[in-house]
Amino acid sequence: MQLFYNPNIDETTETFSFDKEESRHIIKVLRKKDSDILHVTNGFGLLFETKITLASDNKCIVEVLSVKKSPEPKFHLHLAVAPTKMNDRYEWFLEKATEIGIQEITPVFCDRSERKSINPERFEKIILSAMKQSNETFLPKLNPAISFKEFIKQKNEGLNLIAHCEETDKKSLKEVLKPNENVTLLIGPEGDFSEKEIALALENKFQPVTLGNTRLRTETAALVACHSVVFFNEISN
Repeated sequence: MQLFYNPNIDETTETFSFDKEESRHIIKVLRKKDSDILHVTNGFGLLFETKITLASDNKCIVEVLSVKKSPEPKFHLHLAVAPTKMNDRYEWFLEKATEIGIQEITPVFCDRSERKSINPERFEKIILSAMKQSNETFLPKLNPAISFKEFIKQKNEGLNLIAHCEETDKKSLKEVLKPNENVTLLIGPEGDFSEKEIALALENKFQPVTLGNTRLRTETAALVACHSVVFFNEISN
């Protein structure tokens, strides 16, 4: 199934049109025509089966035939991950985490972060493309990038975790997870979190965890954490 996206539709929508760029892609590139069936999501869990009623080079209008609602996830996974020095590695993480089933992502600038800026518009496009590619109907939320100190001050419901490489007493991620519990997990930059950041996280009730015996790159650690939480909940339900 090829999936299209329109965030401005809901269960009451009967007909709608795609924007100029998407319309051109549907008609000119994919060569869709009148009466062809398109599957569309709004990114909020709804899957629409639609039929093309107008197919022109710059405008594609469809009629809604049916709407299905995907079940809401029983848990919420929020990864706060430091941007990597090489931007393509972070983009790889965004793509794969979306395919696996993450709900929320926050880029966090840390003391040892080598990258101090991001391109949120490009990140959004990568997440959207990955959602469509994997036939997901929930679009993960990408939050604005913030500093570690700002993030720590926020209140996140559920389990708050920090994965760092310091030789301290830590439990494995698997040991602390509980079925259907919301999880917020911090992943640091190349060079790890600073001692000051780790201490600040512990002061704010973040629990230290380990993701295994090997030292992982930032994007690998984030993806391991993402898959571990999602898989744990899948086999627990």
